[in-house]
Amino acid sequence: MPQVAPGAAEAPGATPVPAISADVEPGHADAPDVAPARRQRLRSKPRRYAIMVITAVAVGAIDHLTKWLVVNHVRLDTQVPAGSPVTIHYIQNSGAAFGLFPQFTFLYLVVAAIVAGYILVYGPRMGGGLLRLLALGGILGGSISNGIDRLISGSVVDFIDFHFWLFQIFNVADMAIVGGMLVVVYQLGFRNDSVASE
Repeated sequence: MPQVAPGAAEAPGATPVPAISADVEPGHADAPDVAPARRQRLRSKPRRYAIMVITAVAVGAIDHLTKWLVVNHVRLDTQVPAGSPVTIHYIQNSGAAFGLFPQFTFLYLVVAAIVAGYILVYGPRMGGGLLRLLALGGILGGSISNGIDRLISGSVVDFIDFHFWLFQIFNVADMAIVGGMLVVVYQLGFRNDSVASE
């Protein structure tokens, strides 16, 4: 027999309203839907901005920590461990991600500033869920982190070398930038196209 919520008066002829038990697990047929509340929290512009900026700060901190460790523990132009498929290969890179086009150092600073400014202004308004905010934060943090290095020393520290891969040596900021761009492009482009074609 269904339990009536405590304190609720029963009108003559009215159907009793079952009380929601506190021990009902999320996802159960009788459990309240918490997804709309979670989506509503992500629509808050200050919250979206905070998620994006915190991600950017974390990416920048990890990137600079790993660069500092490499600079202080690995000799320039050496690999550790030697002969391994994946090595810590310390180089100074004046080019773009993966060492491309080293002659355009100043242009990279301009592009990094434009990208960072655009994400800071328009990122929270771009829509999407948590994954997109993390991706935008990764792009922001990676762009600023590498931009700071280029502004101070004219180059960045690259050290991750996958010898079985076609790309050149890179760093944590490069991974955050490229990974974030792939997520954003997929969500804004390919994913929308696939939904429209259904």
